[in-house]
Amino acid sequence: MQNITLIALGKMSAPYYRAAAAEYEKRLASFCRLRVMELPEEPIAEKSASQALIDRALEREGRTVLAAVPKGAALVALCIEGKTMDSPALAHFLAEKALSGTADIAFVVGSSHGLAPAVKQAAAVRLSMSPMTFPHQLARVMLLEQIYRAFSINAGSKYHK
Repeated sequence: MQNITLIALGKMSAPYYRAAAAEYEKRLASFCRLRVMELPEEPIAEKSASQALIDRALEREGRTVLAAVPKGAALVALCIEGKTMDSPALAHFLAEKALSGTADIAFVVGSSHGLAPAVKQAAAVRLSMSPMTFPHQLARVMLLEQIYRAFSINAGSKYHK
């Protein structure tokens, strides 16, 4: 059974996002060992912060994220400049990692300012969910659903149509 870690910067504050995430976390228990880690977002006091201030905050977040990635895990960084995958391609990626002996995969959802360059560079895959921008809480739910869908595809279930 694969180990999937979802590392997310920031907390799920909206109850409807928490409920949706909990549903997919429950469903995923049949397919993998899922661990969700919520790391604190670096506070940026200024409303219109300078790029230098944002870069320093991202660098601090990046160090925290990289320290949280399980040793030996394949790191998948969600970022706008990443490649897009359809659901069968994600299923293939998970299956390929399992067959190659990589039991641990860590997905990272960044803060509202994105991900540190160091996290992107350390990633085995840079994944974009869409060229559109989504709230980070929604992106987490969408990612959990897609991971569930991928495992369902690999199991031959009727969930994926």
